[in-house]
Amino acid sequence: MRILCLGCEVLARPLYLAAATSPHVVDVDLLRRGLHEVPANLRTVLQEAVDAADPVSYDAVALGYALCGKATAGLRAGRVPMVVPRAHDCITLFLGDRERYQREFTDHPGTFWYTQDYIEREDVPGAELTGLGIASGTEDEMKATYAQYVETYGKDNADYLMEALGGWRSHYDRAAYIDLGVAPGEAIEARARDDADRRGWAFERIAGDLVLVRRLLAGDWEDDFLVVQPGERVAMTYGEDVIRAEPAV
Repeated sequence: MRILCLGCEVLARPLYLAAATSPHVVDVDLLRRGLHEVPANLRTVLQEAVDAADPVSYDAVALGYALCGKATAGLRAGRVPMVVPRAHDCITLFLGDRERYQREFTDHPGTFWYTQDYIEREDVPGAELTGLGIASGTEDEMKATYAQYVETYGKDNADYLMEALGGWRSHYDRAAYIDLGVAPGEAIEARARDDADRRGWAFERIAGDLVLVRRLLAGDWEDDFLVVQPGERVAMTYGEDVIRAEPAV
């Protein structure tokens, strides 16, 4: 097969590695991390890229994205099938499966997650990496939530709601560095340790698992991936399968 991978740059090294070892021909097109700030904008950019994929050149479009603040919900397949991981956020892709991520979330809900590409590709150098997969979400997700609140409830109410959400930050108690084994990450691990020491948190170094990323670009799409055919779109299920395909209207 020939696969076009549209991926977030926080997965840059894993996607390039998986492309290099795939039995198929894979082209990787990375999109800016900052697009997550407004999920609707990310969805628009992704939709344009999906629609532009030529069925003469590609057999499938593989998304190096999870739901990502609902950014992929509603995304339509273009002229070739589109493959989407069944995952709520990228931490699932870093850890290798949904069950492992759920255990981490259950045991340590107040976690700041650190990964190499995420930190290195900050839109604002030196900005904090906020927790993934907890109530307040990432900094990008918080900005997106605020924008949605302003649109829905007005600025004053949005400010109040965000202040209430911000209280969750006091519940952080762990900095976790995910070692993906792709490139030397000592500097990122040191940053996570320093942040933990400065804030009085525990620190943990966790081994990542790129099995989902490898399977995505190897064409092994059973169970943990949704294949969306032309004429279909992605819909959330609010269940263990995370997403499903439905007719695009």
